[in-house]
Amino acid sequence: MTELIPVAACFLIAFGIGSNDTSNALGICIGCGIIKLRRAVLLFGCFVLIGILVQGEKVMETVGKDLVEITLPILSVSLSVAALLIIVSNWKRLPLSTHQVIIGSLAGAGVAAGTAVNFTALFEIIISWIISPVIAFFTALLLYRAMEKTISKLSLFRIEKILRSLLLFSGILISYNTGANELATILGPVIHSGLIEQLRASLAGSLFVFLGAVILSHRVIETIGKGITTLDPYSGFAAQFGAGMCVLFFTFLGMPVSTTYCIIGAISGVGMSKGMETVKFGLIRKIMANWVIAPSLAFLISFLILKAVV
Repeated sequence: MTELIPVAACFLIAFGIGSNDTSNALGICIGCGIIKLRRAVLLFGCFVLIGILVQGEKVMETVGKDLVEITLPILSVSLSVAALLIIVSNWKRLPLSTHQVIIGSLAGAGVAAGTAVNFTALFEIIISWIISPVIAFFTALLLYRAMEKTISKLSLFRIEKILRSLLLFSGILISYNTGANELATILGPVIHSGLIEQLRASLAGSLFVFLGAVILSHRVIETIGKGITTLDPYSGFAAQFGAGMCVLFFTFLGMPVSTTYCIIGAISGVGMSKGMETVKFGLIRKIMANWVIAPSLAFLISFLILKAVV
């Protein structure tokens, strides 16, 4: 019966991903008025499922096998704490890195239990967290400037038509990455500990991501789509595609990087290309503070709970 605790927490986190990460994938499209929320959610759910089935295995292995020697108490405590923090953060309308919370919780619980924590793997994951938004920032910035020199020479009608298609494509790419990287991070520990079979976990996890998107995603979408800088289809595509390519690159490496990190880095990149005054640094600082606090809290709470239990 106790085996159900981490599995249930896992699906609760998947629900949190749906409510939090739909904004990463399609918040810009919605903010630019290209697609309605209901259609965006359906599109997001479909490509999350495709992503986890096609390319999720490598990231699952990194988180589920390479980081911490998994035991049932570690799984139960770390995933329960992660689920709680993700839901609370989303309720406060702050985009949160699911990766950070899960990795922080697993490391905290692992240290408390005295099991083998692979600090080399942990260091590599943290480095990838730092460089991935920077790569997304410059990718989006370069893409935006390249578009200024090429597409901007076309007629306005053709530009709008091309950009609407490209924005939807980039939103689909982020949705795919959410399944292949984000959902894979959550499911990796329960799959590699033998609690649930991979295909069944992937299907159920995707379902909970979809439910989260349907029920709660509108809250964070308002922050991402409109809150950081003013986005039009032109700059929106550069941000979306820059972030998508960055996450896909790290997915090929099997590294669990944050889609949230990358999309915010990319949005900041295109915002700065239009002038420093267009970027709302106050909101970015608030989000970055949340990124530091959330994994630290996850580590500390998981550590203290497991110490008290064991």
